[in-house]
Amino acid sequence: MSNNLILHSRILGEGKPLLILHGYFGNGDNWKTIGNKLSDSFQVHLIDQRNHGRSFHADAFDYELMVEDLHNYMQHYQLEKVHLLGHSMGGKTVMLFAVEYPGLVDKLMVADISPRGYKPHHQEILDALNSIDFTKQTSRALVDEKLTEKIPEVGVRQFLAQNIYWKEKGKLDFRFNLPSLTENNDEVGVALPSFTIFEGETLFLKGENSEYITSDEEPIIKAHFPNHKIVTIKNAGHWLHAENPTDFLNAVGSFLKL
Repeated sequence: MSNNLILHSRILGEGKPLLILHGYFGNGDNWKTIGNKLSDSFQVHLIDQRNHGRSFHADAFDYELMVEDLHNYMQHYQLEKVHLLGHSMGGKTVMLFAVEYPGLVDKLMVADISPRGYKPHHQEILDALNSIDFTKQTSRALVDEKLTEKIPEVGVRQFLAQNIYWKEKGKLDFRFNLPSLTENNDEVGVALPSFTIFEGETLFLKGENSEYITSDEEPIIKAHFPNHKIVTIKNAGHWLHAENPTDFLNAVGSFLKL
């Protein structure tokens, strides 16, 4: 396995490995604040998934591939029994990893996503991102101005802007692989395969103001993860770790018995 096909990560602290996987359009840097706090007790790996952050780009993009990427990463760093925490798309990755490689997972934490299928719902964001022409939008301000045409929410634009960097002098670009994400957008909402089970301890964290995990999801969660509990993070939506980091960390700490 070539090193350039090993997922990029930022590794913080020492101790038992805790691997954190970000959501769609995100990267490991989104989790620096949480990661720094948890690094007092664990060796925290803030991982960029394929086609995101500083990890490799590839035309192919689905959860089976992202699970194998994570498995290759663990083999590369000789990690055996880890805690996993994944948010949204990252939550889908860690759920599938846990049912496929249960012996490599100690405790599993899934932030604001369930095993069910979700209809594709990122088209407006993809349309906005694909409207950017970096030969015309030559500054961050101009990029934001263009994105505003399709994305009025300031918070969403700020989140996406974290992916903009200077590819070369005078030329901005996105860190994520926009063509692949556009082509494979339907893959992001795919359900966990039926009749797959992880018996280990599992924590689902849901945002109080989010619709990603509702009471309707509890039976499917129990079917796949019989040893689970669900904790609601108050005053938070889908980005619960950023909107209420104190309660999020308290829930994670309690689950990991810090």
